[in-house]
Amino acid sequence: MKRLVINLDRSPERLAHMTAEFARINIGFQRVAGIDSKQYPDLALQPQHAIHAIRPLSGSEIACLHSHRACWTIIAQDDAPYGAVFEDDMVFSGKAGALLSNTSWVPADADVVKLETFFSRTVIQRRRSAAGNGFSVVRLRKGHPGAGGYLLSRQTARDFLEATAQINIAVDDLIFDPILSASKTVYQLVPALCAQDQFVADRLPSLLDQERDAARTASGLMTRRRKPTTVRITREAGRTIRWIADFCRFRRQIVVPLDPIEATD
Repeated sequence: MKRLVINLDRSPERLAHMTAEFARINIGFQRVAGIDSKQYPDLALQPQHAIHAIRPLSGSEIACLHSHRACWTIIAQDDAPYGAVFEDDMVFSGKAGALLSNTSWVPADADVVKLETFFSRTVIQRRRSAAGNGFSVVRLRKGHPGAGGYLLSRQTARDFLEATAQINIAVDDLIFDPILSASKTVYQLVPALCAQDQFVADRLPSLLDQERDAARTASGLMTRRRKPTTVRITREAGRTIRWIADFCRFRRQIVVPLDPIEATD
C-alpha cells in the first residue's frame, strides 16, 4: 500500500515534520507535490459543484482538490487494492505503523476508511470490527469533516477522479458527506490513527484554514450573528429527535478520540 503525503514546494518545514512522523512510526512514504493556488490565480474561476453555490470554493480549496486528485491518480494506477493519503500537518498515533504497513485489517467492502479525527461530533454504527492493536472500524453514518488522513480503494480512486474531471468540489464533502458519498461504503477508524497538528501541538496551523478565513473576512462572511431564541430551541429539539432516531437504528453519536501519540505497551 502506498502512503502518499501532499506537500507544497513552499512548505519544506512541513515535509520535515512528516518525515519525522513517519520515521517515528517506522514506515516510509511518498511525497506528492501539492498544487499551489499562489501559482494558479485563476483556479477559483473553474466550474464548481452546485453545493458551493452560496459559498463558492476559494482558489486554495480547489488547489487542495487537485492535490488530492494527484494522489488518487497514483492509487488508481497502482497494483495495490488500497492506498493512503495524508496532508502534511498530521500527527500519528504511536501504533500507526502497524496498521499502515498492510491492509489485512480493512473490511472487504470498504471503499473509504477515515483514519483521522477532526474532534467534531459525528454518528457511527454501533457494530464494530476489530482492526488489531486496539483499533476498530465502524461504519460512518454522518459527515465527519477533514481529509487529512484517509485510505481508499483503487476503484474508489478511479471513481473520484471521474466525478471531479469536469467539476470542482471540496474534498471532504466528496468523500465524507453522507449524501454525496451515498454510493460508497465509508468506515471510520476508532480510535483515530492521526489528527492535524493544530489539534495536538498547535505548531502547524492549517494553511487552507488561514487562506479560507482571509477570504471570508475580506467578503464579510466571518461576521457571526446570534441566532434568535426560537431558532436555537428548534435546533436543540432537532438534536434530541436525531439522537432518539440514531439509538433506534443502532447508531451512536461520538467525538472520535485520537489514539495516544506515544506508543504504549
